[in-house]
Parts: sequence; structure tokens; C-alpha cells
Amino acid sequence: MNNDSIKKTLIVSLTLCIVCSILVSGAAVLLRDKQERNKALDKKKNILVTAGLIDKSANAEIINSVFDNSIEPLLYNFEDQKLNTEIPEAYDQRKAAKDPERSTKIEQDYANIKTRANKGLIYFVKQEGAIKQIILPIHGKGLWSTLYGFISLDTDLNTVKGISFYEHQETPGLGGEVDNPQWQAKWQGKVIYNENGKPAIEVIKGQVESSTSNADYKVDGLSGATITSRGVSNMLKYWFGEEAYGPLLKNLDLKKFNNPSLSQNNKTTSEQGATDVN
Repeated sequence: MNNDSIKKTLIVSLTLCIVCSILVSGAAVLLRDKQERNKALDKKKNILVTAGLIDKSANAEIINSVFDNSIEPLLYNFEDQKLNTEIPEAYDQRKAAKDPERSTKIEQDYANIKTRANKGLIYFVKQEGAIKQIILPIHGKGLWSTLYGFISLDTDLNTVKGISFYEHQETPGLGGEVDNPQWQAKWQGKVIYNENGKPAIEVIKGQVESSTSNADYKVDGLSGATITSRGVSNMLKYWFGEEAYGPLLKNLDLKKFNNPSLSQNNKTTSEQGATDVN
């Protein structure tokens, strides 16, 4: 067959397409388990970074060790306001949020996410059986994407210990500066609720100065990223409001959970089961 013929060109092209498709599909299947493990490890790392327990350079061995010895996940039911240490291994909060039977349409959708899963994972940071921090997942729309992250609170359930974002598509150097450790450090010590019990934390336009009123509730804006900054403020307004973590933080009695017997290794079964938060 003539090398320059149309028939041979089509045969070669089709053969290459089939071979490449088989290779890509095979690689996707073979690497799926590894991708899931890496995804789970990355989530653990971001939880620990938010809590200030490791830095981002920590390897897998350190991440798993610190997580297993310091973090207790619980499943919070937004509907009946109970915490449960029985967590289904396959539970995926993001998938649940898209399932009409396992999610709730948001009425005051400040975060622009439309629905919220009926149950959400939260994390206690424990040392010698005593809770030192509580870490809450957060997400909401920025300029180009939905930002997913964690925020850590001190045991007063009002003072920020840390914040981080592990997934977004904001503009590098602008909205992408939510990943900048220097900006994240500005959140430490900030206060979520005002004296009236309303979420007051916000990212402002410009910088917080010593003369700024109510500076405890305000964080420096991201330069050139007004919409992303507003998105962060709005997601916190939602997640700390009455439709999300507001009732939990208002009623949670941490003393009930300061139990050494509950602090071991990320149980998927529980000695305690569902527990009222107060």
C-alpha cells in the first residue's frame, strides 16, 4: 500500500487512536486506587496544616502518624444537631451535597453553593484526651471556582487558630493568594462571632490597621482579588450561620468529649454513637 495514500493514513491514525485510548484507560483504572489514597492523604495533610500540627513538607508517614494520634473525626447531623463517631467508610460529603435525598436546599445561600449535605464531617484535635481545637470544613464560590478548605477554632469555639484551602481554581497571584501562608497567618486570633452572636468575620478591602474599627473581626483583603475576598467572607457568613455550624458552636459542650477513650485512631465505630452536642 502506498505510504501517501489516504487509506493508509486513516488506518495508521485510527490504530494510534485505539492504542492510545487503551493505554490511557488502562492507566486510569490501574492508578485509581493510588489516586484515592493520595487524595485522602492530601485531605489529612490539609487538616493537620490548618491545625498547625505539621508543615506542608511533611511526608506520608508523618501525616498518617500525627493524624491517627491527634485527630478525631465526627459526623455532625445538621438536622438533629447530633454528633456521631460512627462514620461510614465510604461517606463522601461532596457527593451527598449533590444527592437530593441526602442534602438540603440552602435558603440564605451567601456561599453560593445551592445545597448542603445533611451530614458533615468535623474534626476534634485532641492531646491526652483533651480537645484543643475543632476543625470545620468550609466551601463557597470565589471568582472562578468553588474554594474548599478548613478553618480551625480554639476551644472557645470563636477564636480562629488557622485556615487553609486545598482546592480552587482562583487566579495565581491574585485570588490564588488564599494559599499564601503570610495571608493565612493573618487569621490567627481573629474572632468569628460578635457580641450579639452573629458571624462578623470578614475579609475587607485593603489592610487592617491599628485604627480599624472592630479589627478583631477583619482580615486583610487579597490585592487585586475583590471577588475572591468577598467569596471568602460570604462562605464564612454562611458556614457560621444558623443553617450550618451556628447551632453546633452555640450548643457544643466540649467537656462531654474530653474523654481519652474516644481519642484513638479515627474510629469508624463508636463507644458513644450519636451524642447531643449540649
